[in-house]
Amino acid sequence: MNRRFFTQRLAVALGAGTFLPACQANARETSSTDSQNRLTQPAILRAKSLRKGDTVGLITPGSYIPDRDLAKAIKNMESLGLKVKPGKNLRALRGFTAGTDSERLEDLHGMFADPEVDAVWCARGGYGCTRLLPDIDFDLIRNNPKILIGYSDITALTTAIFQQTGLICFHGPVAASTFTEYTRAQLKRVLFSTADILFITPSAKNKEKTDDLYQPFSIRNGQATGRLLGGNLSLLAAMAGTPYALQPSGKIIFMEDIEEKPYRIDRMLTQLRQSSALDEAAGFALGIFAGCVAEPDDRSLNLAETVLGQLRPSGKPAVYGLSVGHISHQCTLPVGVRATLDVAERSITLLEPWLEK
Repeated sequence: MNRRFFTQRLAVALGAGTFLPACQANARETSSTDSQNRLTQPAILRAKSLRKGDTVGLITPGSYIPDRDLAKAIKNMESLGLKVKPGKNLRALRGFTAGTDSERLEDLHGMFADPEVDAVWCARGGYGCTRLLPDIDFDLIRNNPKILIGYSDITALTTAIFQQTGLICFHGPVAASTFTEYTRAQLKRVLFSTADILFITPSAKNKEKTDDLYQPFSIRNGQATGRLLGGNLSLLAAMAGTPYALQPSGKIIFMEDIEEKPYRIDRMLTQLRQSSALDEAAGFALGIFAGCVAEPDDRSLNLAETVLGQLRPSGKPAVYGLSVGHISHQCTLPVGVRATLDVAERSITLLEPWLEK
């Protein structure tokens, strides 16, 4: 991407909103029934924090994991001082998924039901998680609250499980991710923590990159408070119109994606705005949309212009460039915790315990 061209177009887009006032918004903590999807938010549930020596159940609810990546996943878990219990069907394979829907669902249910398992960690993402949603035993999960962590396609599980059960889940690295110093530190601060408040800011390593897509910018200034909800934009759009669709009202919606052209980002945001009252969110925290650029000869807006055009008119505080997404240095966010987004500080502050001691 031509950096000068990107910067000039971003300045024009931001300049168009120069005279719009900064917005200070507070989430409406709601337990009322959503007008679009008829879903009442359950009471908040918290799993126990992790400790060295705990056992994690390793599952592949989406795509198959190759042997080399599985070995890396196990090594990562052991480097955190955790024991690994593989899912019964961890090595299953059916076309593009890690076994049949029934096999992947059996592992998900089995890990939540197993008293020896302290947390459920997805070894990888990849397509397949949305197929499981209609058959998930949400009562089983509600009665056996445990950490569930992953990102990418795992967004389908963390979003649906929080909205259906109230269990705080975690948008963070899959077990086979590369654990950089920042990733590991953030992971330990969140999953092994007994803190009540946590201040999360972007990785300095990400901001050092020359790629414009790694540079934070304000979409609309202000602060917003509400429960964190979101994940991978493609998955949030794929769930639109289903019983598991995003419930954005009063929430801080965080989103990220990878290698999607700007017009596709625009299409997915349009779908969410038209299907799930996205503009009723308290605020928007966008991660790093790595590789989301148009082809050189495309007649296209760039990513910055796209998200500015979609989110600035909502009047809600919004920022781009947090360390969330398909990137090397990524933070771990508790899905469902009450938090404050500060656009000027490029920060998210967790305001309440997200795990039990």
